[in-house]
Order: sequence, then C-alpha cells, then structure tokens
Amino acid sequence: MLEKLQNNSGKILFLVVALFVIFLGYNLYQAPVEGLENKFIYLLKTYGYIILFAWSILEGEAGLIMAGLLSHTGDMNLYLAVFVAGLGGFAGDQIYFYTGRFNKSYVHKKFKGQRRKFALAHLLLVKYGWPIIFIQRYMYGMRTIIPISIGLTRYSAKMFAFINLISAWVWAAITIVPAWYFGEEILVVLKWVKEHWYYAAPFGIIIGGSIIYYFHSVTKKKEKNFEG
Repeated sequence: MLEKLQNNSGKILFLVVALFVIFLGYNLYQAPVEGLENKFIYLLKTYGYIILFAWSILEGEAGLIMAGLLSHTGDMNLYLAVFVAGLGGFAGDQIYFYTGRFNKSYVHKKFKGQRRKFALAHLLLVKYGWPIIFIQRYMYGMRTIIPISIGLTRYSAKMFAFINLISAWVWAAITIVPAWYFGEEILVVLKWVKEHWYYAAPFGIIIGGSIIYYFHSVTKKKEKNFEG
C-alpha cells in the first residue's frame, strides 16, 4: 500500500493542487463584491493564510510580498504570515526531497533532460555541504532540482528537514518583512502602475527579462565549469 502511494505521489500532488485551484476559483466567483480585482482582494483577506501556505509550497515570492502588504494594511498578522509562509516553503521542499527518496524511477524518467543540473546539484552538495540546502531557494533554475537530488542520495532526512525549516522561515522573513515595512511606498507605486500601465509595462518586461537572463547565465556558467 505504501509503495503504491509512493509510486503515485506525482498524481496525488497534481490532484491536490487541482482541487485547491477549483476551490479558489469557486470562492472567487462567489465573492460578494463587484469587479475581479475586488473579488481577488476579498479572497486574499478571507482565505489569506491558506492561500499563502499553498503559494509558499510553490515558493512564489509574489505571494509573500502580497502577504507583507496585507500585514501592512492590518488584514494579516505579520508574525503569523512569516510562520505560515515558512511552513509552506518547508512543506514544498520536503515533497521534492521525498519524491527523490522514494520515487527514484519516476525522477529519472521525468527529469531525463535535467541530468546536468542533477549532477551539478550533487557536486555542490559534496563540495559545500548543508549551506547548499540553506541557500537553494535563491538559486534560479535549481530550486526544485536540489531538494530532489539530495533525496536521491543517502543524506540524512532529519538533517535536511531541520536545515530546510530554518531556511524556509528565513526566506519568508526576508521577503515579507520588507514588504510590510515599505508597504505604503509599495502601494503608492502599485497605484501609479495601475493608472499608468502603458509606461510601466515596458520597464517591467525589460527588468524581468534582465533578471531571468542573469540567473540563466549564472546557471549555464556553473554547468560549464562543472563539465570542465
């Protein structure tokens, strides 16, 4: 029975995510306010911590920034938001870790084209040890690969969970707290962007593209160094 659950863990996770999306969609449609933006804000205020936890499993910084803004406006508690977001980030990486630990055949089949990244992740773990677990959330293109690759090894599950939990809370704090502290300034900028989106859109595309290009280049450089 346990082996069957392990072999179907990917399908189970997909089903849980699908049900959650349906739940959010239904409540978004039923929200007792007018306008999509107002409905979305209502949903965040009503189910904020649930959404934050689920969003953090996917390690989306946008959800944490939103939590910081809601904490600034008093619709969420700052300390509870950091705690919940940290638990979500922790849960997400634990899922990846145990996917590697108990579903090796699935990983080798699903991530067949990512062998270089898995090899790089293993090399980083051997070379640097536990700090890689702590900082992997900030490594573009490796955030999923590293926890799975560690699960494939004999690395201590208890040690991974401990470092992962501390790392997740730090990640949540350094994302949510600044958004809470500079909440008024961020809200002013968001209001300006909403009113002048035709000016802001090109800058957003350029900045976002530059960030993605930078992290992609760094990852490629590490892979070349590994091959060399």
